[in-house]
Amino acid sequence: MKVDIVIVGAGPAGIFTALELLKQGSEKKILMIEKGRAVEERSCPKAKTGTCVNCRPYCHITTGFSGAGAFSDGKLSLSCEVGGDLPQLLGTDRVQALTDYTDSIYLEFGADPRVEGMEVTEEIKEIRRRAISAGLKLVDCPIRHLGTEKAQQLYWEIEKYLLANGVEILFGCQCNDILLENRECKGVIVTHKNGETEEILAERTVIATGRRGADWLEELCVKHGIGHLPGTVDIGVRVEVRNEIMERVNNVLYESKLIGYPAPFKNKVRTFCQNPGGFVSQENYDNDLAVVNGHSFKDLKSGNTNLAILCSHNFAPPFNQPIRYAKKIGELTNMLGDGHIVVQRFGDILDGKRTWQEELAQSNVKPTLPDAVAGDITSAMPYRAMTNIINFIQAMDQVVPGFAAYETLLYSPELKFYSNRVKMDERLHTDVKGLHCLGDSSGWTRGLMMASVMGVVMGRILAEEL
Repeated sequence: MKVDIVIVGAGPAGIFTALELLKQGSEKKILMIEKGRAVEERSCPKAKTGTCVNCRPYCHITTGFSGAGAFSDGKLSLSCEVGGDLPQLLGTDRVQALTDYTDSIYLEFGADPRVEGMEVTEEIKEIRRRAISAGLKLVDCPIRHLGTEKAQQLYWEIEKYLLANGVEILFGCQCNDILLENRECKGVIVTHKNGETEEILAERTVIATGRRGADWLEELCVKHGIGHLPGTVDIGVRVEVRNEIMERVNNVLYESKLIGYPAPFKNKVRTFCQNPGGFVSQENYDNDLAVVNGHSFKDLKSGNTNLAILCSHNFAPPFNQPIRYAKKIGELTNMLGDGHIVVQRFGDILDGKRTWQEELAQSNVKPTLPDAVAGDITSAMPYRAMTNIINFIQAMDQVVPGFAAYETLLYSPELKFYSNRVKMDERLHTDVKGLHCLGDSSGWTRGLMMASVMGVVMGRILAEEL
């Protein structure tokens, strides 16, 4: 098969590359490769079974058209200060303008016009004062909340639009490798769902495999000598409290993005993906690694709020395998939970004891992940990360009284795989001719909006250059 542009991965970065090519009037032949299913065919059986059944050959929550975005809480961060380091590559003003443009496309396909966190009220000023007193920074970031179920509908509309306008999408198709000739990428080698292997030739190859494919892209970089550096890996927990504890913050901000550098290590620790009335969820990676996440629906609500607390780790030479390091922590935690997510009360961590299932049943905070196993996350979490998390939670308690309560739940492992940072210029060219790497797998973005923005940039560049 021969095409003009092949896009590996149908997550936000890949989707918006194809969308922008169409909007720029490009008539080039575009092929998208996605190892998962079409968005309308994706479903998690846990809704019926009540427990994770380890779907094969991949987890439907993280794999398929729109990637993890279709089953996430669907929040679009409308500030370029949030979502990675793309402003370092392209400039702050440009990225903010691109964010506004990308947001307009989401609105075009049915996103909720309501934006949370726009007003600077006295309540927000008071939260900021508390944060400053606690040594934390409150990041201003307007949020457009799609909602898990609404996000699936929105991406389905985008999928239909792409197909109707000539973009070909191969589902159930696994990319194995790229085709290189004298440091020029000539296309990719894929395996179709029937087991047949094929070479697909393309003038330009765009790899946008998302957080899920970050380790695969890192291996590809090592194998072919593609310029890259080990970046940051985030290791943390998913925290769950009663809505009453977070009520004030939820009402005035919807999502409070707080950053701190707690003693004694001074590593960056931040909140991420806050879900008022949300549900804690489990995601599974191809190597059977179970990680925790959180969802928030537009209509269905729980009595709890959950959010991630992530500790950023940066490593120095000679160590250059941060993704593998994070996975080992996850594997050890999974071992303690017999393949399940482990949950522990914050007070039990401070008391140096594990949490028992009967204690959870007696608590005010009822887990929204029913098959999480009560245990001791400190048996697997590195001392540095655990210390950072404990000190950050105690600082958060000064901003949100009751956040560090004895019954506050901590789920583990929460891991974010976007460590590998691919070297590229402002036109998104790598040091291999004809090869581009986008989104969270490239190490430059984190989250739906910035990955989408990077796709828009790529679409415009390809429309100009081809």
